Amino acid sequence: MYDYDLLVIGSANADLVIGVDRRPGPGETVLGSDLAVHPGGKGANQAVAAARLGARTALLARVGDDAHGRLLLDAQRAAGVDTVGVLVGGAPTGVALITVDPSGDNSIVVSPGANGKLTPGDVRAAGSLFHASRVVSAQLEIPLETVVEAVRNLAPGTRFVLNPSPPRPLPPEVLAACDPLIVNEHEAKAILGDAPVGEGPAEWARLLLARGPRSVVVTLGAQGALVASALGVALVPAVRVDAVDTTGAGDAFTAALAWRLGRGDALADAAAYASRVGAAAVTRAGAQEAYPTPEEVAAL
Repeated sequence: MYDYDLLVIGSANADLVIGVDRRPGPGETVLGSDLAVHPGGKGANQAVAAARLGARTALLARVGDDAHGRLLLDAQRAAGVDTVGVLVGGAPTGVALITVDPSGDNSIVVSPGANGKLTPGDVRAAGSLFHASRVVSAQLEIPLETVVEAVRNLAPGTRFVLNPSPPRPLPPEVLAACDPLIVNEHEAKAILGDAPVGEGPAEWARLLLARGPRSVVVTLGAQGALVASALGVALVPAVRVDAVDTTGAGDAFTAALAWRLGRGDALADAAAYASRVGAAAVTRAGAQEAYPTPEEVAAL
């Protein structure tokens, strides 16, 4: 019935990465490693991660008519992603400036570029992709009104997964469609806003669930993930690995989770598999080039 296991609507960026011994303070300059340029962006990352796992994947995004845009399109096609929904032009390709410290932690500043030009009209024009997809996944590196339009264009029976990053207040219409809403600690607190935040992640998950999503996943890094639905809250333990670079690991987790949910896995089972995918992704440098195959996930 479906041509695609997963349609990702989201950002495509060129990641400009520099390794640093430590992040600079205000007004401070530090020396870093040679600049490395990688294909990235939360949407493009998710699409590549899913395709590498074997999911039939399409991407709806916008890139510039420039070298960075060609890099991103080449990377999608090499991974097996259908790029029929990738629009070209309107602004330069988005760029992410990333510093990575010796522990593998990163700090990121994003210049949206063409991502900010992905419009509700682009979503409406891609209606055939929505109707052909079992699951639709989105993030917030594109305009919020475009995500709202994506929710309005979901086909009956299509599941919607949202990672609200970078976080911002979400309209009830979007929250009600999420199954699940996937957040880390920072994103959970940002969405809850002025609401009293409880003692820990289980309480955050319950509070978020009360906002309207059908299910919620709170990622906890090395502590694993919490899954919450009408059935209750459960902890999914993390897989222990030596982290080299955490860039894009959350995108790999989200892609794997969305794909496995579309295959019919229960939420906790899908999250357990996604945790393995995310763990495999942090053992190599970079984002898309670090994403694992099913064989590499099984070997963990």
